Amino acid sequence: MPAQPSATATSAGAATATEALDALAGELAMRGWAARARAPTGRLPSLYVQNPEPGAAMLCEHIYASPGQDGAWWYWWSWADKIAPAADPGAAAAAITRVLRTATDVESTP
Repeated sequence: MPAQPSATATSAGAATATEALDALAGELAMRGWAARARAPTGRLPSLYVQNPEPGAAMLCEHIYASPGQDGAWWYWWSWADKIAPAADPGAAAAAITRVLRTATDVESTP
């Protein structure tokens, strides 16, 4: 994820980030995954995503939406790696569910 933006940039981009995260939450919901938006005061909005499989609650992550150095908006892992462009929430949802899947899900994938 890029460096923490200034307070002005954060307030100006919060609506864009929230829209992108809401679109991602919709894509994840269509796949049966749990996702909760979070917008703590003074922090970037995020989406808390959790694997819905019984016993897999520990497979979870906070996802962010923010512009990269090139100015384009991206979805980001909490460890600052890009997931997919914010313009493609379907690709981001596919990547997130692939990374947070259980070993059983991996074994059943053709």
